[in-house]
Amino acid sequence: MTVDTLETPVTQALVWGQVRRRALITVALPLAVLTYLVYTWFAFGVPELLSRAQPERALILATDSVAYKVHVTKDFRHNDFKVAIEGERTATYDNAKLPKWVQIDGENGVVDLGDGYQVEIDGKTALFTIPGYGVVKGTATAKGVDTVLPDGPVPDWIKDNPRKLDVRPTLDRRLQITKTKIEVHNYFGGWENFWFPFRSPLYGMSFSQLYALALSADRMDPDTSNLWFIVNEFLKNPDWQHGKVFTALFETIMMAVLGTLTAAFFGLPLAFLVARNFTPSKLFRFGTRRLFDFLRGIDMLIWSLIFIRAFGLGPLTGALAIAFTDTGSLGKLFSEALENIDNKQVEGVRATGANQIQRYRYGVIPQILPVFVSQVLYYLESNTRSATVIGALGAGGIGLLLVETMKTSRDWENTSYIIILTIVVVIMMDQASGWLRRKLIEGK
Repeated sequence: MTVDTLETPVTQALVWGQVRRRALITVALPLAVLTYLVYTWFAFGVPELLSRAQPERALILATDSVAYKVHVTKDFRHNDFKVAIEGERTATYDNAKLPKWVQIDGENGVVDLGDGYQVEIDGKTALFTIPGYGVVKGTATAKGVDTVLPDGPVPDWIKDNPRKLDVRPTLDRRLQITKTKIEVHNYFGGWENFWFPFRSPLYGMSFSQLYALALSADRMDPDTSNLWFIVNEFLKNPDWQHGKVFTALFETIMMAVLGTLTAAFFGLPLAFLVARNFTPSKLFRFGTRRLFDFLRGIDMLIWSLIFIRAFGLGPLTGALAIAFTDTGSLGKLFSEALENIDNKQVEGVRATGANQIQRYRYGVIPQILPVFVSQVLYYLESNTRSATVIGALGAGGIGLLLVETMKTSRDWENTSYIIILTIVVVIMMDQASGWLRRKLIEGK
């Protein structure tokens, strides 16, 4: 009884001490995470970033990436109407072949934007009929714009000042008036002039018409077949530059393939100098390990900047940047695989009288081949994405084209096009690497 009475308070104290420690950890850990998140919220300037955010501009860019607009413009300097896709001279409609929703009669015109939205242009005055709101009247003058709005509060989608009137009741309808012109924007889904240029004889043809034309004996161009004429018109489209984009994609893939294979070619022999079971010398192992640390310690982007300064712009600089970084990464992975091989298989090959090269070929390589193939294919897939980023810095390829299209908001649909193609290439590389992995490792 005495022993039990002495042990019970001690046991209870130990139990309660453990409970209090666990409760403290349970409470302290979430508090620490919350404190860290609050600190990063203010340290990274998130409130200021949100205050400067322009969600309406992001929405406009998102719309421009999947839609295009047709400009109906009355220019007071030339006193004429122009209807053009994206306002381009090369995509301007002839007045005899205007879209059905545009009607022009001398100096006057009517633009039907659908769902009851309509703009009537009479001289220098535009009347914008907006269902549920009324009619917005704007008249261009020598000093700016005189505006007459319906009674009541002015909605946010009307920006009225003495120099310019901007009315955008919906995302796909817009009216702008200045002292020099009246401009109406009407949006349509899709990518304009994607297949062929506006002035191309193939513009507006359906796939069935193109198929029939390709098989026709009557040539569009006497010097080439109709099929090649169709392909040539598509690749040389000045708005989308399909041929240039495909060439840049090929450069990006070649950049990734050349850089990865070069890294694997140099990384495997150097890995033998790092593995303890192949290189007894600590000096060799230490020096080679530090070489790997140096190569992969410098980021791929930094290597690309160094090689751009050394060799100039071009895909070679991107391939070298990938090769240098991945030599350190793949060499480290290969050395760890070499240190984990089964020496019994090597000893079995040695017992047959094989020399050292034969022991490596038949006793070592088969054991590390799955790791070798898996890692090389994974890095090849990853480097396809990295080559895009490196190209944006000046190494060429699809990344450079991507940056060029992002410099102006008007080419945002081209940006979407390049991004989609890059994703498709990454998916194809993933599927191809998976197929190769199954063929080489699993034998399927």
